[in-house]
Amino acid sequence: MFDLILTCILGILCGTITGIIPGIHVNTVGAFTFAASSILFKFFSPESLAVFLLSMSITHALLEFIPSMLVGVPDEATALSVLPGHRMILEGQGKRAIRLIAIGGIGGILFTILSTPLFLVFLPPAHELLKPYIGLLLLIMSIYLIISLNRNLEAIAWSSIIFILSGIMGWIILNTPLSPNISLLSTFSGLFGVSTLLYSLGEGSILPRQLTVNEIRIDTRLLRGIFGGGIAGALLGFLPGFGPAQGSILAQEISGGDDGHVENLLTSLSALNTSDALFSLMTIYLIGNARSGIAVYISKIMENFGLNHLIFFSFVSIISAAASFILCIKIGDFLIDHIQYMDYNRLSRLLVYFISLLVIIFSILENAPLHFILLAYITSIALGLIPHYVGISKSHLMGVLIIPALAIYL
Repeated sequence: MFDLILTCILGILCGTITGIIPGIHVNTVGAFTFAASSILFKFFSPESLAVFLLSMSITHALLEFIPSMLVGVPDEATALSVLPGHRMILEGQGKRAIRLIAIGGIGGILFTILSTPLFLVFLPPAHELLKPYIGLLLLIMSIYLIISLNRNLEAIAWSSIIFILSGIMGWIILNTPLSPNISLLSTFSGLFGVSTLLYSLGEGSILPRQLTVNEIRIDTRLLRGIFGGGIAGALLGFLPGFGPAQGSILAQEISGGDDGHVENLLTSLSALNTSDALFSLMTIYLIGNARSGIAVYISKIMENFGLNHLIFFSFVSIISAAASFILCIKIGDFLIDHIQYMDYNRLSRLLVYFISLLVIIFSILENAPLHFILLAYITSIALGLIPHYVGISKSHLMGVLIIPALAIYL
C-alpha cells in the first residue's frame, strides 16, 4: 500500500513537471519508465508502476493547458487561429480560464467513471460493429470538421491544403525507423508550439493585465461542456488519429454548441483531455486495445488487466484529478501573477531555444539522425505558421496523424 501511495504522489509530481514545461511530453517519461521497468520491478510492483504512469498522465492532461495558454498569445485579430484560452487571456480573463480548466478536468474524470457501467455494456459490441468502418468514419469526420470550422470557400481550401500537407509529413515521419517519441516530439513541437511562439514574436504581442477571480459559478453551460467533453473522449477511442483539437468540435456539438462560447469550449476541452486519458486505459479492458502511449505501456506492464484493476485505477484517477485540480489553480494563478511583469518577447524566445534544445537532446539520446530530425522540425514550424497568416484553425494540422490512420484503415 505504501508503494502505491508513493508512486501515485510521484506520478502527480512528474505530471506537473511535464505539464507546465512546454515541449516535454508525458509519453517521453512513460517511454523511459517502460524501458527501465526491468530494473524498477526490483523495487516496485507492476501495479505501482501502472499507478505512477496513470497519475502522471491525468495530471499532465490537466496542467498542460497552462503553458499552452500563457505562451504564444497572438494579437486579437488572429486569436481564432489558436486556442480558446488565448482569447480569454486577451480579455484579461486568464485566471477565470484556469478555473474553468480545473473544473472541466476533474469533471471529465468523474463523468467517465460514473459512465463506466454504460461503457461496459454498450462499447464492446459497438466497437465490433463499427470496426470495419473506422476508415470511412475517419474520412467523414475529417471532411465534416474542415467544413464546420470554416466560413467560406477560401478558408476551406486553405484548411484542406494544410490538412493534406501535414498528413503527408506525418506519413513520411511515421514510416521511418525512428522512435515515435522523438519523431512526434519534433513534429508536434514545431506544428503547435514553436510556430505559435515565433508568430507572437513577429506580432509584438503583449500579455494584457489579468483580472482577479474569486469564484466560478457552475451553471448548466459548464455542465453541458463537461458532458460534451466526456462523451467526445469516449467517441475518440474509436477514431485513431483524432485528438482534443477535433474532439473539441464533437464536444461542442454534443453539449449543444452554445454558439461557440469560449468558456463552454474551454471546459469541454479540459474534460475531453482528462476523460481521454482515463478512457484510453479503460479500452484495454473494454476492447482489448490501448488507445494512448501511456495506456500501451500500462498494458505491457500489467499482464492480466481485469475488472478489479479497472475499478482500482478509477480510484487512482479520482485522487490524481483532485490533486491536479488544486495544483492547476495554484500554479496557474502564480504564473499569471508573475508573467505579467516579465519581458514577454524574451520569454517566448527563451522557450523557442529551450524546445529546440530538447529536440536536439532527445534526438541524440535516441540515436536519431540529427539532420533528418532538424529538417522535420523546421518543416513542421513552417507548416505551423501558415494557419496564423491565412486565419484558419490550427486543428487542421492534426492531419499529421489522421491521414496516416486513413492510409491504414481505408
